[in-house]
Amino acid sequence: MTKSLIYQKIKLSFVICVIAIAFSSNAAKAQEILLPMFGDVTIGNQFSPDPMKMRGMSGGSTPGKSIAGRRDTPTGACTGFFDQKPDHTLHLNRKFDYLKLKVSSPGDTALIIKGPDGIWCNDDFKGKNPEIVGEWLPGKYELWLGSFVKGEYFPYTIEITEVK
Repeated sequence: MTKSLIYQKIKLSFVICVIAIAFSSNAAKAQEILLPMFGDVTIGNQFSPDPMKMRGMSGGSTPGKSIAGRRDTPTGACTGFFDQKPDHTLHLNRKFDYLKLKVSSPGDTALIIKGPDGIWCNDDFKGKNPEIVGEWLPGKYELWLGSFVKGEYFPYTIEITEVK
């Protein structure tokens, strides 16, 4: 075997190893980024990770005022169209003096939350994305993510943080 052929085989082996390492590293990063669709979250004394993230698809055919049982709440109008059942359930095991729930989506989304201390709606807090910020009591919160226009569906990510 010539030296040239040996070096070519070594180079090829090196390239294959580099590609395998890069692929496995990118696969691990992709797994960290992927979030479960329509997942539920429980937050206890140890809030970790912060922010917590959930994702899903907005939209439905039920008007927001039918889900909320009203047209408006102190946090905003109950607009948009939603599924009958909540998209997520958030369980808080303690009181939070400050908690922010922020939605990010490429489309115009709306939010309804039913919890132990009432019903909150929001639409267009920042751009076309809803957000609810404030004091939260311990308990079960049901979250609906809708689209402003009936028949439109958009992917979304919800971030929950206790950092101001």
